[in-house]
Amino acid sequence: MNLLIKKNKNIRPIKFIKNYIKFNKSSVLIESGNTKVICNASIEKKIPKFLKNKKSGWLRVEYSMLPYSTSIRNTREIFKGKQSGRTIEIQRLISRILRMSIDLKKLDNKSTIIVDCDVIQADGGTRTASVNGSSVALYILLKKLYNQKKIENNPFKNLVAGISIGKKNDKLFCDMNYKEDSSTEIDVNIFMNEKNEIIEIQGTSEKKPISKKNFFHILELAEKNIPLIINAQKKILEKI
Repeated sequence: MNLLIKKNKNIRPIKFIKNYIKFNKSSVLIESGNTKVICNASIEKKIPKFLKNKKSGWLRVEYSMLPYSTSIRNTREIFKGKQSGRTIEIQRLISRILRMSIDLKKLDNKSTIIVDCDVIQADGGTRTASVNGSSVALYILLKKLYNQKKIENNPFKNLVAGISIGKKNDKLFCDMNYKEDSSTEIDVNIFMNEKNEIIEIQGTSEKKPISKKNFFHILELAEKNIPLIINAQKKILEKI
C-alpha cells in the first residue's frame, strides 16, 4: 500500500498589512513566506454588457507580475501586446473564487468590483497569496461602502483562502516555495471558504498519476491548514 508521508511543515509565515497604498483604503499587502502581493479592491459604476437587465453586479480581477518580482526581469505584458495565457488563467481563477465570497445580487446592478493583484516578489504560491490577500481587501471595501451608506446591503458572505500542496518522493509539501514547487511530481491548489467548503481545486500530475487514496491525504492537509490562513485573515480584520 503506497501511502504518502506527510512532511512535517506548517504553512509559511503569513502577514497582512492594511492600507498599504495611500490612495486606496481597501488595499492589503500580503506576505506569504517570501512571496509578496499587493491587493487592491475598488468599485466602479459600470457592468459588462452581458449583465444588462440581469439585476446583478459583477466582480473582475486584474493580475500581474511586476518586473523583478522574480530573479529574471519580467517584461511588462503591455509591451508584448497581449496578456499571457498564464495571466488570463490566474485572473479567471481568482475572479471565480472571489465571486463565491459575495452575493452579486445584493450589489448595485450598475456596479463592478475590481480587484487588482500585483505580485512584487514571487517565491511560489502567487495565485493562492493573491486570493488570500484579495479576500481581506474585498471585505474591507464592502464594509466601508456599507458603513458609508454607499451600498444598501453588504453582499459579503465568506472569507476565502487557498493553499498549494505538492508531492515528491512520497512526501507532501504544504504551502510550497518556488524551489519546492519546481521539483514536485504533482501540484494541487485547493481553495475553501471559512465554512470549510471547497470552492475550487486545480491539480496537475507531471510525472505519474495520483491515487484516490493519496488525493484524500492532500485534501486532508488542505482542510487542516486553510483554516490557519482564514484565522490570520480574521485577526487582521478584527478592528475593521
